Amino acid sequence: MQFLIKVLISALIIALVSEAARRFTLVAALIASLPLTSILAIMWLYRDTNDAQKIIDLSSNIFWAVLPSLLFFIVLPTLLKMGFKFGSAMVISSIVMFFGYTIYAVLLNKLGIKI
Repeated sequence: MQFLIKVLISALIIALVSEAARRFTLVAALIASLPLTSILAIMWLYRDTNDAQKIIDLSSNIFWAVLPSLLFFIVLPTLLKMGFKFGSAMVISSIVMFFGYTIYAVLLNKLGIKI
């Protein structure tokens, strides 16, 4: 039952952002830019475990994991402005992000940062 509640609340937030985007792209962008998934995951994890160390570990790892994902938001609009079709732009942006994560993981490892 708890899992179902988590899914419903999380899905409701995603649906609200999607609906807001139809009318107010700036508002939707602001809502989508909030780390809602991370906040929900942190809340659910703390509620389930009551373990502050797990929250520390998760939030620290999220910080390091977010940085290369920003590549997607640079490449996607650039490709669309260049005239790429949406599907192609999504695929290419995702591939660039994947390689960004790969390079980033190697760099973090060399710097001794474990995520």
